[in-house]
Amino acid sequence: MKMTWFHPRGPKLTLDHQQRLAKLPRPIAPGETPLRQQRLVVLDLETTGLHLKRDLVISIGAVTIENAAIDFSQQFECTLNRQVKVTESVLIHGIAPSELARGLPPAEALLQFMEFAGDSVFLAFHAPFDQRMLARALKKELGYTLENTFLDVAELAPMLFPQALIHRGGLDHWLEYFHIDNPQRHHASADAMATAEIALILMNRAQRMGIGRIDELAQRLRCWNRSRQAALHSF
Repeated sequence: MKMTWFHPRGPKLTLDHQQRLAKLPRPIAPGETPLRQQRLVVLDLETTGLHLKRDLVISIGAVTIENAAIDFSQQFECTLNRQVKVTESVLIHGIAPSELARGLPPAEALLQFMEFAGDSVFLAFHAPFDQRMLARALKKELGYTLENTFLDVAELAPMLFPQALIHRGGLDHWLEYFHIDNPQRHHASADAMATAEIALILMNRAQRMGIGRIDELAQRLRCWNRSRQAALHSF
């Protein structure tokens, strides 16, 4: 008999989901792990729109960087079963309503992704958006609190390559700057791969600059952001 687990303020979960949730490793803050040894999960979410409290995650794509290389054997791609209106955003992503109807139930899709990600550090382009959308989906569907560290490729790129003079550029701007060809943009798995290719260049650059650990990179980024904000407020 299929059993369910009830939380007084959370979602209804099957016993299988509850047991699998309990086995998820608890992320820890980035420590002294060398960049070359840190497993990084490069994430891209496709959503029904950009509203953080109203829109939904409809597709998840992710690839991993480990040992200073993209691990093509570790990729994740999943469409979530959603009943949504065909909006402009959905059309841009190329996800048909029939594909959404065939997708995995949201709780199962999100749990599979977190099993794939484990305690890894996440990278994403415009990471705060992906972080908040993923966190809200996990809390709603699984009652799970997202604690993984996120680093924003959109901020790392101008910090590590200031000579590019791309301060508020999008993913396409950096793909063009690094001469990376990606004809399948606006698809979660393709965008995750494109972001991973940029991230690999950034990690190599960081190491050449003497940034050897993930916590050093995170600290350098925080200082860079504070300096940038101070410069903006000085005008």
